[in-house]
Amino acid sequence: MDKQKILVVEDQAIVAMNIKTQLKNLGYIVPGTAISGEEAIKEAELTNPDLILMDIMLKGNMDGIEATRIIKSRFGIPVIYLTACTDFETLERAKLTDPEGYISKPFKEGDLRKNIEA
Repeated sequence: MDKQKILVVEDQAIVAMNIKTQLKNLGYIVPGTAISGEEAIKEAELTNPDLILMDIMLKGNMDGIEATRIIKSRFGIPVIYLTACTDFETLERAKLTDPEGYISKPFKEGDLRKNIEA
C-alpha cells in the first residue's frame, strides 16, 4: 500500500514543522505545508493529498473552515481540523463542512495517529 500523503495547513511555522516531523515519524508523506486558506487550496490542487490537517484559525482573509468548504467541494479531499479554538459558534461552523475529525491543540504524536487512522 502506498504511504498516505497529508497536507499540513498551519500558520505558525514552528507548529507546522513539528507536525510535519511527527507525520514523517509515523510513516506519512507530507507533500507540502500552507499558511493561509488561499495557499491551502492551491497546495491541495497541486499535491492532491489523501488527507489535510487544517488549522481553523489562519492568517489572511480566509479561515480554515472556508478553505475546507472550498477544498471539499472542488477536490473531495477529507479534512481533520487542528484547533485551539473551542468556542461553540466556530465548532458549529466547522461541523457544517463534515470533517473527518478534530484534534485539539496542543497534541501529541499519538493523537495524530489515532485521528488519522480512525
